[in-house]
Amino acid sequence: MKVVIAGGGSVGRFIAEQLTQGGHAVILIDQDQAVVKRASARNEPAGVTWLQGDACEIGTLAEAGAQDADVIASVTGDDEDNLVISLLAKQEFGVPRVVARVNNPKNEWMFNEMWGVDVAVSTPHLITALVQEAVSVGSFVRLLSFEGGKAKLAEVTLAEGSPADGKEISELGFPRDATVVAVIRKERVIVPRGDTVVRCGDEVVVLVTNESEDDVRTVLIG
Repeated sequence: MKVVIAGGGSVGRFIAEQLTQGGHAVILIDQDQAVVKRASARNEPAGVTWLQGDACEIGTLAEAGAQDADVIASVTGDDEDNLVISLLAKQEFGVPRVVARVNNPKNEWMFNEMWGVDVAVSTPHLITALVQEAVSVGSFVRLLSFEGGKAKLAEVTLAEGSPADGKEISELGFPRDATVVAVIRKERVIVPRGDTVVRCGDEVVVLVTNESEDDVRTVLIG
């Protein structure tokens, strides 16, 4: 897979390193000439191709090979830049998957399909969700949004009295556009099947749409 990453800071370099170790071809763009020169000379991260330039410009993205990229990740420290890069990636180059970093959580509402963003990652919101997930029982906790919020990955820790307690997943009557993707029980991850029985204390991870969220709440919480 070919991945173009805009933003050569600590976040961009870490992502690039992980992806190259996974066997992917990674091009890392940064407009700071000194940063690119130093990283290229040290070959850090190993196997990554560096490109000096402004990723907000079509010419730079074209030079990076955006037209052939499977994914573009815009992870600079500036939300405006991340939005512009995402829009260019989607509209000018038709990149199948565009991932954008949200630095200011107040700006997350803009990171949607209108700006070419397929997946927006807001670190403050993600940390908040993980804290809620750790302390909340019987609550519907959103972990991650996709397609501008049209789909969500969420988690519910089943409380005593949950209508789902002791039932097989196939019996729960989930809506067609929702699915259980994992059940976590005493630090063990269970890949769910129709005959998987969920119990009080289980962390049930579900993928839902806006239309199915209320029905899923009813199924798991009551």
